[in-house]
Amino acid sequence: MNIVIVGAGRAGTSFEQALRAAGHRVRLVHHDDATDAAVADLVLLCVPDDAIAEVAATIATNDHTVVAHAAGSRTLGELSTHRRVASIHPLAVLSSTEVGAQRLAGATFCVAGDPLADDVVASLGGRVIRLRDDQRTIYHAAAVVASNHLVALMGQVQHLAESIGLDVEDFVGLAQQSLGDVRLVGPDAALTGPASRGDLSTIDAHLAAMDEADRSAYVALANAAFELAERRRLQMPA
Repeated sequence: MNIVIVGAGRAGTSFEQALRAAGHRVRLVHHDDATDAAVADLVLLCVPDDAIAEVAATIATNDHTVVAHAAGSRTLGELSTHRRVASIHPLAVLSSTEVGAQRLAGATFCVAGDPLADDVVASLGGRVIRLRDDQRTIYHAAAVVASNHLVALMGQVQHLAESIGLDVEDFVGLAQQSLGDVRLVGPDAALTGPASRGDLSTIDAHLAAMDEADRSAYVALANAAFELAERRRLQMPA
């Protein structure tokens, strides 16, 4: 398949390397150099979400070419200037070109539009999920929480750990164990700790000991843990 990737950031370069390894003929161009892609089977836009419609409108294609974007929260309406359109969003952290390319192989992709997108995912050994347009924003929010917010949470762990002479690495194994339990038994059953036990005195002690800047995030997550514990309690057989 002839593929033109528009956008040379981490997503674009990760897709370039992964698709080339899958046997496709791939050309990577910057967003201001994508005006003529008529010879491509697929033009994949890996540009900032707010730039998708503008960049798509500058691309000259024929009826053979599929124009797709890689944005999780945006619909096919961003590509309305083209006849054959698709979206291919990977549920993968593309933190660098090399790591991203490895993670794209076998990843889960949220796909919409032209069936060519399914062929691309199949060539990467990936799994396809499909959503309605009105579900995409919540889907993308879940992805952000699972990835970006998790990293931000570990940033708070780092701050708390360093305040007593420890390092975030001392707690990474604990986090990995918790994620492993979530995969095995789900969040409800995986929850442990003071909120799970209704231990308010311990939570109050935590809040009293930490800096004020750390308290709001802790309170928000403790409340979420209480809600999870209550949901588990209601689901238990009488």
